[in-house]
Amino acid sequence: MRPMTKMLNPLIRKLAGRRHFRMAAQIRHTGRRSGRPYTTSAGARRSGDQVVIPLTFGNQSDWSRNVRAAGGCSIRLEGQGYTATRPEFLGWQEAEPLIRSAFSPLERVSFRILGIRQFMRLHVVPAES
Repeated sequence: MRPMTKMLNPLIRKLAGRRHFRMAAQIRHTGRRSGRPYTTSAGARRSGDQVVIPLTFGNQSDWSRNVRAAGGCSIRLEGQGYTATRPEFLGWQEAEPLIRSAFSPLERVSFRILGIRQFMRLHVVPAES
C-alpha cells in the first residue's frame, strides 16, 4: 500500500479540488501547534450547505484535528471554493442520511470494505473571490 500511496499522492494532490476531479478536495487548514498553513487532499462531497468527508484514518489524523481545533477551514471542491465551519465528527449511523445523499452506492460499499467508521461534517458557504 505504501509504494502505491507514494506514487499516487503527488498526483492526487495536484488534481484535488479541480472542476472535473470529484475524487478529492483540497482542504486548507492551519496547524494547531505550529500555526503553519497546510493543504491536504481528502475525499469529500457536498450535499446542500454541508460537506461530508470520510475519515480513512479516523479522527486522529493531524488535518482533522487541526480543522476541529480551528473550528473550520477552507475547501476547494469541484472547482469551487468554500468556507467551512462547525466541524463535527460523526459515526456511520449519524452520518448515514448525508452519506446517502452525497456518495454513490459503490462508494458507500467501499467505505464499509475499507473499514471507514467516522466522518467529518462541515457547514459551507461559497468563499468570496
